[in-house]
Amino acid sequence: MYRKIMGYLENWMRSEQRKPLVLQGARQVGKTYTVLEFGRANYENVAYFNFETNPRLAETFADDISPDYLLPILSHIAGQTIIREKTLIVFDEIQLCERALTALKYFCEDAPDYHIIVAGSLLGVAVNRAKFSFPVGKVDMKTMYPMDLEEFMIAMGEGALAGQIRECFAKDTPLPPALHDAAMQLYRRYLIVGGMPECVAKFIETGDDILVRHTQDTILASYLNDMSKYNNLNEIKKTRLAYDNITVQLSRKNTRFQYKLIKKGGRAAEFENAIEWLCLSGIVSQVYRVEQAKKPLENYRDIDAFKIYVSDMGLLFAKKDLTANDILYMVEEINDYKGGMVENYVNVQLTINGYRTYYWESARGAEIDFVIQRDGRLIPIEVKAADNTKAKSLKVYMETYQPDYAIKLSTKNFGFEDGKKTVPLYAAFCI
Repeated sequence: MYRKIMGYLENWMRSEQRKPLVLQGARQVGKTYTVLEFGRANYENVAYFNFETNPRLAETFADDISPDYLLPILSHIAGQTIIREKTLIVFDEIQLCERALTALKYFCEDAPDYHIIVAGSLLGVAVNRAKFSFPVGKVDMKTMYPMDLEEFMIAMGEGALAGQIRECFAKDTPLPPALHDAAMQLYRRYLIVGGMPECVAKFIETGDDILVRHTQDTILASYLNDMSKYNNLNEIKKTRLAYDNITVQLSRKNTRFQYKLIKKGGRAAEFENAIEWLCLSGIVSQVYRVEQAKKPLENYRDIDAFKIYVSDMGLLFAKKDLTANDILYMVEEINDYKGGMVENYVNVQLTINGYRTYYWESARGAEIDFVIQRDGRLIPIEVKAADNTKAKSLKVYMETYQPDYAIKLSTKNFGFEDGKKTVPLYAAFCI
């Protein structure tokens, strides 16, 4: 399946400033598959090493970690000669071997002609908790996410429709009604399946929502198992409690995260490590409130006020045990959940596009779902689950900060009026 990150990998391969690449991301987002496909398409051979499936591999890095020492041994283990610029070296689950991570520094300094990509599912957690000797400044870093809606559409054979959506977004011209309806259906289908490549492949292969849900449940189970890694026994329980509660809080009218809702009397001091673990693992992301919408946004964030969104829509609905028909027909029973649901979806698309997202709230309670920096400008984004696009809070924001324009995401077709760019929910990937 087509992944946009392939373009980044190709640029990395050709760059004269190329360093060993550290590819992060939650488990099951497609890191290993994508790197191996990239290697097979662009190199004469791929030398693949997995520290999870081959625990003894770490012994190779126990003493000397210089390239001159390691390369002959790695060639022997791989059963093929590792050739500079013609072989892609891949270290998978590198968080299990601190010395291998440290070795990247010496490859950068002493053997820059060797192309190396390393991947890790819990790399952020491992580095943070185990105090690894991380090769700061000696590696390139990239985070990989689940598939966005555009990648999903291409996988579904709807690449031409995705292209038309991009054109309409750029020109603020409506998509023909029949295509708009088709795109809305694909959007809802994406909410059900999500962006995990295995789930997308399962749906394309079978069209069976039950099999897709089984795959999602398996991924959720692997996340729960991961919570026991790089965590003490006391933290494991807190991490699972926090994760279970995130989807509950998204069902509330006010989606701001509250520790007291995890358990009665819950406080930040008790659960902040658990939240940090979930964020470092790539399973969730925090969106902080900014007290003022001014540059740089990071200077105005309130560290005590934030929302938490999960990284994949399909896993969100699997965890809530909502059926495909609940989403396809947007049944009334989930009305209380729709607001948090579409906020989560939009945050996923914005995060995949590389934005650091914030939300804004005025002293009188007016709230803007997202504020991002786009093309050097601060842009407010208002999100609505349906076609009701009356937004009092957006009016307050625009009067206060007078942005160049605002974006309103809803089920309405494309348009532009009174400084507000109307964008249908299915086109969030264009932002």
